[in-house]
Amino acid sequence: MPLIRVLGVLVKLRSEAAIEVQDVLTKYGCSVRTRLGLNIPEDSGAEEQGLIILDLYGDPDESLRLENELRSLNNVKVQRMEFDD
Repeated sequence: MPLIRVLGVLVKLRSEAAIEVQDVLTKYGCSVRTRLGLNIPEDSGAEEQGLIILDLYGDPDESLRLENELRSLNNVKVQRMEFDD
């Protein structure tokens, strides 16, 4: 079974970070098999936040570049999960 790599991307201030996040995701679009965007309800006290789940595939180095570019953005936090045999 090939390595399964999943990134969780928390965007803290969507109004400020959304364009930069989208630019990075577009740049590495060929590495993203599945993208799921979740809105965090405003009544939770976490307004302006969103969570993106990315299922990555392909070249591991390319996936790492995507992860590092997302980590370099302001108001963005990234967590990684990996599953193998």
